[in-house]
Amino acid sequence: MAVRLGDEAPDFTADTTDGELRFHEWKGDSWAVLFSHPKDFTPVCTTELGTVAKLKDEFEKRNTKVIGLSVDPIEDHHEWAKDIEETQGAALNFPMIADPDRVVADLYDMIHPNASNTLTVRSVFVIGPDNTVKLTLTYPASTGRNFQELLRVIDSLQLTSERKVATPADWTDGDRAIIVPALSNEDAKELFPQGWEEQKPYLRLVDLNG
Repeated sequence: MAVRLGDEAPDFTADTTDGELRFHEWKGDSWAVLFSHPKDFTPVCTTELGTVAKLKDEFEKRNTKVIGLSVDPIEDHHEWAKDIEETQGAALNFPMIADPDRVVADLYDMIHPNASNTLTVRSVFVIGPDNTVKLTLTYPASTGRNFQELLRVIDSLQLTSERKVATPADWTDGDRAIIVPALSNEDAKELFPQGWEEQKPYLRLVDLNG
Protein backbone atom coordinates (compact mmCIF):
# COMPACT_ATOMS: atom_id res chain seq x y z
CA MET A 1 0.00 0.00 0.00
CA ALA A 2 1.37 3.42 -0.97
CA VAL A 3 2.58 5.83 1.71
CA ARG A 4 0.98 9.20 0.99
CA LEU A 5 1.38 12.74 2.25
CA GLY A 6 -0.03 13.08 5.75
CA ASP A 7 0.24 9.35 6.52
CA GLU A 8 2.19 8.23 9.54
CA ALA A 9 5.58 6.98 8.36
CA PRO A 10 5.67 3.23 9.06
CA ASP A 11 7.93 2.25 11.93
CA PHE A 12 10.42 -0.59 11.54
CA THR A 13 13.47 -2.20 13.08
CA ALA A 14 16.38 -2.74 10.72
CA ASP A 15 20.06 -3.59 10.52
CA THR A 16 22.11 -0.59 9.38
CA THR A 17 25.73 0.40 8.96
CA ASP A 18 25.40 2.03 12.41
CA GLY A 19 23.91 -1.09 14.00
CA GLU A 20 20.32 -2.14 14.58
CA LEU A 21 17.84 0.71 15.01
CA ARG A 22 14.14 1.27 15.43
CA PHE A 23 13.16 4.03 13.04
CA HIS A 24 10.81 6.17 15.16
CA GLU A 25 13.06 5.85 18.19
CA TRP A 26 16.16 6.78 16.17
CA LYS A 27 14.37 9.71 14.57
CA GLY A 28 13.01 11.08 17.84
CA ASP A 29 11.51 14.55 17.50
CA SER A 30 13.73 15.47 14.56
CA TRP A 31 12.83 15.78 10.92
CA ALA A 32 14.10 12.88 8.81
CA VAL A 33 14.92 12.05 5.20
CA LEU A 34 14.62 8.41 4.15
CA PHE A 35 15.93 7.75 0.65
CA SER A 36 16.34 4.46 -1.19
CA HIS A 37 18.75 3.04 -3.74
CA PRO A 38 18.13 0.19 -6.21
CA LYS A 39 21.24 -1.69 -5.13
CA ASP A 40 24.80 -1.26 -3.93
CA PHE A 41 27.71 -0.38 -6.21
CA THR A 42 25.58 1.68 -8.59
CA PRO A 43 27.20 4.78 -10.10
CA VAL A 44 24.50 7.43 -9.66
CA CYS A 45 23.78 6.42 -6.06
CA THR A 46 27.50 6.43 -5.24
CA THR A 47 27.61 10.12 -6.14
CA GLU A 48 24.42 10.77 -4.19
CA LEU A 49 25.64 9.18 -0.98
CA GLY A 50 28.87 11.15 -1.18
CA THR A 51 26.91 14.36 -1.72
CA VAL A 52 24.68 13.72 1.28
CA ALA A 53 27.72 12.97 3.44
CA LYS A 54 29.19 16.37 2.48
CA LEU A 55 25.90 18.06 3.43
CA LYS A 56 25.78 16.62 6.95
CA ASP A 57 26.16 20.06 8.57
CA GLU A 58 23.34 21.48 6.42
CA PHE A 59 20.94 18.75 7.49
CA GLU A 60 21.98 19.12 11.12
CA LYS A 61 21.30 22.88 10.99
CA ARG A 62 17.74 21.95 10.03
CA ASN A 63 17.36 19.39 12.84
CA THR A 64 17.11 16.72 10.14
CA LYS A 65 18.47 13.18 10.27
CA VAL A 66 19.23 11.27 7.07
CA ILE A 67 18.99 7.54 6.53
CA GLY A 68 19.54 5.57 3.33
CA LEU A 69 18.28 2.17 2.23
CA SER A 70 19.40 -0.49 -0.20
CA VAL A 71 18.16 -4.05 -0.59
CA ASP A 72 21.65 -5.51 -0.47
CA PRO A 73 23.11 -7.08 2.72
CA ILE A 74 25.06 -5.13 5.34
CA GLU A 75 28.41 -6.59 4.28
CA ASP A 76 27.98 -5.06 0.83
CA HIS A 77 27.06 -1.71 2.39
CA HIS A 78 30.36 -1.62 4.28
CA GLU A 79 32.30 -2.45 1.12
CA TRP A 80 30.37 0.15 -0.88
CA ALA A 81 31.15 2.75 1.80
CA LYS A 82 34.85 2.33 1.00
CA ASP A 83 34.19 3.09 -2.67
CA ILE A 84 32.08 6.13 -1.75
CA GLU A 85 34.85 7.60 0.39
CA GLU A 86 37.49 6.85 -2.26
CA THR A 87 35.62 8.29 -5.23
CA GLN A 88 33.56 11.08 -3.61
CA GLY A 89 36.02 12.29 -0.98
CA ALA A 90 33.51 11.91 1.85
CA ALA A 91 32.97 9.01 4.23
CA LEU A 92 29.49 7.69 4.89
CA ASN A 93 28.35 9.53 8.03
CA PHE A 94 24.73 8.44 8.30
CA PRO A 95 23.10 5.00 8.59
CA MET A 96 22.37 2.84 5.56
CA ILE A 97 19.62 0.26 6.02
CA ALA A 98 20.27 -3.27 4.79
CA ASP A 99 16.92 -4.56 3.51
CA PRO A 100 17.63 -7.87 1.73
CA ASP A 101 14.19 -9.24 2.60
CA ARG A 102 12.58 -6.01 1.33
CA VAL A 103 10.62 -5.50 4.54
CA VAL A 104 11.12 -1.73 4.62
CA ALA A 105 10.87 -1.46 0.84
CA ASP A 106 7.43 -3.06 0.98
CA LEU A 107 6.32 -0.93 3.94
CA TYR A 108 7.10 2.21 1.94
CA ASP A 109 6.01 0.87 -1.46
CA MET A 110 9.51 1.30 -2.88
CA ILE A 111 9.22 -1.55 -5.38
CA HIS A 112 7.24 -0.61 -8.49
CA PRO A 113 6.54 -3.70 -10.61
CA ASN A 114 6.51 -1.75 -13.86
CA ALA A 115 10.05 -0.56 -13.12
CA SER A 116 11.40 -3.74 -11.54
CA ASN A 117 10.02 -6.66 -9.58
CA THR A 118 13.08 -6.84 -7.35
CA LEU A 119 14.79 -3.47 -7.07
CA THR A 120 13.65 -0.48 -5.06
CA VAL A 121 12.90 2.67 -6.99
CA ARG A 122 14.81 5.77 -5.91
CA SER A 123 12.31 7.19 -3.44
CA VAL A 124 12.64 10.11 -1.04
CA PHE A 125 10.47 10.63 2.03
CA VAL A 126 10.68 13.70 4.25
CA ILE A 127 9.13 12.98 7.63
CA GLY A 128 8.22 15.60 10.21
CA PRO A 129 8.73 15.58 13.99
CA ASP A 130 5.18 14.21 14.32
CA ASN A 131 6.22 11.16 12.25
CA THR A 132 3.93 12.06 9.36
CA VAL A 133 5.09 12.13 5.75
CA LYS A 134 5.55 15.71 4.51
CA LEU A 135 7.08 15.05 1.08
CA THR A 136 7.51 12.15 -1.34
CA LEU A 137 9.64 12.09 -4.49
CA THR A 138 10.47 9.28 -6.90
CA TYR A 139 13.36 9.46 -9.36
CA PRO A 140 14.31 7.18 -12.25
CA ALA A 141 17.56 5.28 -11.97
CA SER A 142 19.26 7.46 -14.58
CA THR A 143 18.81 10.87 -12.92
CA GLY A 144 20.74 11.90 -9.83
CA ARG A 145 18.77 13.57 -7.07
CA ASN A 146 19.21 17.29 -6.39
CA PHE A 147 19.92 17.56 -2.68
CA GLN A 148 20.08 21.35 -2.74
CA GLU A 149 16.45 21.20 -3.84
CA LEU A 150 15.72 18.82 -0.98
CA LEU A 151 17.26 21.28 1.50
CA ARG A 152 15.15 24.05 -0.05
CA VAL A 153 11.99 22.00 0.40
CA ILE A 154 12.87 21.22 4.02
CA ASP A 155 13.34 24.97 4.61
CA SER A 156 9.88 25.57 3.15
CA LEU A 157 8.26 22.73 5.10
CA GLN A 158 9.74 23.95 8.36
CA LEU A 159 8.77 27.57 7.73
CA THR A 160 5.21 26.78 6.69
CA SER A 161 4.71 24.45 9.65
CA GLU A 162 5.55 27.32 12.02
CA ARG A 163 4.06 30.36 10.26
CA LYS A 164 0.75 30.89 8.44
CA VAL A 165 2.45 31.20 5.08
CA ALA A 166 3.12 29.24 1.91
CA THR A 167 6.14 29.62 -0.36
CA PRO A 168 5.98 30.67 -4.02
CA ALA A 169 7.68 29.13 -7.03
CA ASP A 170 11.48 29.00 -6.80
CA TRP A 171 11.37 30.30 -3.22
CA THR A 172 14.57 30.06 -1.18
CA ASP A 173 15.15 30.91 2.46
CA GLY A 174 14.91 34.68 2.93
CA ASP A 175 12.59 35.34 -0.01
CA ARG A 176 9.10 36.73 0.46
CA ALA A 177 6.40 34.23 1.41
CA ILE A 178 2.66 34.12 0.70
CA ILE A 179 0.14 34.70 3.46
CA VAL A 180 -2.25 31.74 3.41
CA PRO A 181 -5.69 32.64 1.94
CA ALA A 182 -7.48 31.28 5.01
CA LEU A 183 -6.02 34.10 7.11
CA SER A 184 -8.13 37.26 7.07
CA ASN A 185 -6.49 40.66 6.62
CA GLU A 186 -7.48 41.53 10.18
CA ASP A 187 -5.73 38.48 11.60
CA ALA A 188 -2.81 38.94 9.21
CA LYS A 189 -2.17 42.42 10.64
CA GLU A 190 -1.52 40.86 14.03
CA LEU A 191 0.87 38.25 12.65
CA PHE A 192 2.55 40.47 10.07
CA PRO A 193 2.61 44.04 11.44
CA GLN A 194 5.29 44.92 8.87
CA GLY A 195 2.57 44.79 6.20
CA TRP A 196 2.50 43.03 2.86
CA GLU A 197 2.03 43.53 -0.86
CA GLU A 198 -1.46 42.51 -2.00
CA GLN A 199 -1.31 41.60 -5.67
CA LYS A 200 -4.73 39.93 -5.44
CA PRO A 201 -6.93 39.30 -2.40
CA TYR A 202 -5.67 35.70 -2.46
CA LEU A 203 -2.04 36.62 -3.28
CA ARG A 204 -0.40 38.58 -0.45
CA LEU A 205 3.39 38.62 -0.37
CA VAL A 206 5.11 39.29 2.94
CA ASP A 207 8.76 39.86 3.83
CA LEU A 208 9.30 37.82 6.98
CA ASN A 209 12.64 39.53 7.54
CA GLY A 210 11.10 43.00 7.52
